[in-house]
Amino acid sequence: MRIYLARMLGEHKKKISDVVRDTGVNRGTLTRMYYEKVERIELEVLDILCEYFGCKITDLLEPQKPGTKNDTEAELG
Repeated sequence: MRIYLARMLGEHKKKISDVVRDTGVNRGTLTRMYYEKVERIELEVLDILCEYFGCKITDLLEPQKPGTKNDTEAELG
C-alpha cells in the first residue's frame, strides 16, 4: 500500500506538527504514515485526514500489487 501523506503535506505546505495540532491525530501515527512504515490505519484517522486535506481516500492511499517493494517490506517487518 502506498501512502501519500508526504505529498499531501507538501501540496498544502504543512508539517506533521501542524496536522497533529489541528486534528489531534497521534504524531507517531502520522510519522509512520509519512515514512510508509505503518502496519494499519484506523478508519477514523483516514476520515480525519481526508477532511483536513479536503481530499478523497484515493488521494492518500493507493493499493499495490503483491510483491512490490512496499508489500515486501511490510512482510519482512
